[in-house]
Amino acid sequence: MAWRDLTGTQTAEPSAAIRGRVEAARQRQRERFKDEPGVYANAHMSPRALRRYCRISAPVEALLKTAVTKLGLSARAYHRILKISRTIADLAGDENLEPIHVGEAIQYRSLDRKKG
Repeated sequence: MAWRDLTGTQTAEPSAAIRGRVEAARQRQRERFKDEPGVYANAHMSPRALRRYCRISAPVEALLKTAVTKLGLSARAYHRILKISRTIADLAGDENLEPIHVGEAIQYRSLDRKKG
């Protein structure tokens, strides 16, 4: 991020707009999982549901492969990254997982690992 972006006078996204995006994302998830018993949100997806709802393109696969290799991620961590990526995509209103969603999820995982 550029210095002038940090020190500029732009205002943050209003809470009402954020609330609207979250409500829309939750509605997408309710719709997505309406026929999946016991699944109400991305966090509840099984590995089978992950394969169904988190389609991986070649660029996303390359990013995930790099993350698994360089960060030594377990299968559980890989699945968590996919779930978080799906949520990030839902918040953005995107149907497909894109490298930007997965990259953000990987960053959250990297930050989490540095704390522990």
